[in-house]
Amino acid sequence: MRLSALPLVIAITAIHSTSYAAPPLPKGLAPQTDAPALPAGLAPSSPSLPAGLSPPTNNAPALPSGLNAAPPLPGGLAPSTASPSLPSGLNSPALPPSNKGTAEASESKFFGLLDKDEPFVNISGFWDLRGGVRTQDDPYSDQLSLGETRLQIGLQKDIGPFSLNLVTDFLYDAQVNAHHINLNTGKGFIDLREANIAFSPISFLDVKVGRQILTWGTGDLIFINDLFPKDWQAFFIGRDLEYLKAPSDSLKTSFFTDYANLDFIYTPWFDADRGITGEKLSYYNPMLGSLAGQNAIIEPETPSGGEFALRLYKNIGVNELALYGYHGYWKSPMGFNPATGKARYPKMRSLGASIRRPIGRGIANIEVGYYDSYEKNSLNNPFTPNSEARFLIGYEQEVVQNFSIGVQYYVEWMQDYQNYVSSQAQIGAQALRDEVRHLLTNRLTLMTHQQNVTWSLFTFFSPSDLDAYFRPNIAYKVTDAWMAEIGGNFFVGQKQSSFFGQFEKNNNVYGSVRYSF
Repeated sequence: MRLSALPLVIAITAIHSTSYAAPPLPKGLAPQTDAPALPAGLAPSSPSLPAGLSPPTNNAPALPSGLNAAPPLPGGLAPSTASPSLPSGLNSPALPPSNKGTAEASESKFFGLLDKDEPFVNISGFWDLRGGVRTQDDPYSDQLSLGETRLQIGLQKDIGPFSLNLVTDFLYDAQVNAHHINLNTGKGFIDLREANIAFSPISFLDVKVGRQILTWGTGDLIFINDLFPKDWQAFFIGRDLEYLKAPSDSLKTSFFTDYANLDFIYTPWFDADRGITGEKLSYYNPMLGSLAGQNAIIEPETPSGGEFALRLYKNIGVNELALYGYHGYWKSPMGFNPATGKARYPKMRSLGASIRRPIGRGIANIEVGYYDSYEKNSLNNPFTPNSEARFLIGYEQEVVQNFSIGVQYYVEWMQDYQNYVSSQAQIGAQALRDEVRHLLTNRLTLMTHQQNVTWSLFTFFSPSDLDAYFRPNIAYKVTDAWMAEIGGNFFVGQKQSSFFGQFEKNNNVYGSVRYSF
């Protein structure tokens, strides 16, 4: 079946992207790009996304509130939209030469790289205990929707002009029997979030190489040009919002000039979304023509090629402008290989642009993108997705003190729709996509009790699919170290084949306690 029908495909690009790439999220929720936020298109000048979703700070167009880099705070809350500054040492002056030939000089040269007033290594992290249950029976999934404890340890060290970063999660998941480690999918008792080296070889160039969290764009949980991997399963079961962003194994270079700035990212091995596979969430399976879950686990074929992305950005007055490009594959398995009976990731390239600026007492953003599904004979292949044009406009404003509202209107327009209809008729497809899919989002955020309690509700509603998704959440900052949180994920829809309608059996509530250090 064509990718558009596959749930794992789950067009999860439609919900995003975010963009840590990642919307104006409610104050307190933010992601990050250079550090450790649903489907196609989900992603601000809205309140910050959870720690871990955010872009570079150097003159880059500010991400909508909500996708900003900051060290993970309890419950995934982050205070600001600006991404963390580069670790000290990235632009440090060259070390003074030392006398060679004596043991004393060699020792002096080595320890000269270390700041004796700072600890040998900076350690941070958190311990998180989280559980959730479904609010109804699901014949394809367990009643327990979430049951895990997680310890994250982050190590950071500056050595001369180099910054070394390592962030590792140690996880126990009560829902799985096997704990074999797979760093690409995040399965197992270890999830490596970051392992990279950052440095500045010349004054106008920053380099980061290794595993890292990447994000850009302007959407609030809707991602158009942010084509870095997402973890939709984590998003829908109630993990901290920072885990919407999955890590990339990439080389990132950032060039800074008086005219414009350029980010170029090369990923030698394709990093796919961590999508819906049926292991924890049931979904609509077009091949079966019904809902499925643990009875039909999706194991897509992974392409062997790499991918690259670039962003050219500049601030002109109060306007934050950006152009985007991407060459790689659809991030969700939108295609199907009839020879093997497995889902696959077809080739895809994209171009896009965005603008973000203050309007009145709030901030508005517009983002567009064109996804070119350029495989040979893709127009007449029922198992390959059509090209798409995507459009997003959003606005966020603090209506009264400590209460903000963010709204967005998002459109997906399938190209060559008649060819799509004809090709689907050839294989007897039962559920067809609309030519144009519309999506409205609304984020309400209220902070009370000296801003120690954050009440939020994010709503997705599709007037074309007649389905919706609600994300209520309450986070209580007990102390500077302790955070308690409760929330839920609720889906409604008239058809089980629609994007949100297929998850109706996955309605769940969850709670968590986190200690940060």
